[in-house]
Amino acid sequence: MIYFLIFFTIHDVLKAEKVLKTHNVDIELVPVPRNLSSDCGMCIKLKNELEGVKPYIDGIEMDKCVRYDGKEYQIIAQNS
Repeated sequence: MIYFLIFFTIHDVLKAEKVLKTHNVDIELVPVPRNLSSDCGMCIKLKNELEGVKPYIDGIEMDKCVRYDGKEYQIIAQNS
């Protein structure tokens, strides 16, 4: 399972990237997939389980989290 962590700003993306890399989480900074929207255009691609990284990024405001199963995207969390 792949997760895309989409933030409101590139500043938040970079902040989350730094925190996750500090905790040795395997991530990749990628453009937001075309069929998803974002104000900043970049997001974090996560191949690990999402639950394990939530505490690390808890203080960073995230727009949404999207799960991709290889066929379709599903929003699993969204900031209202």
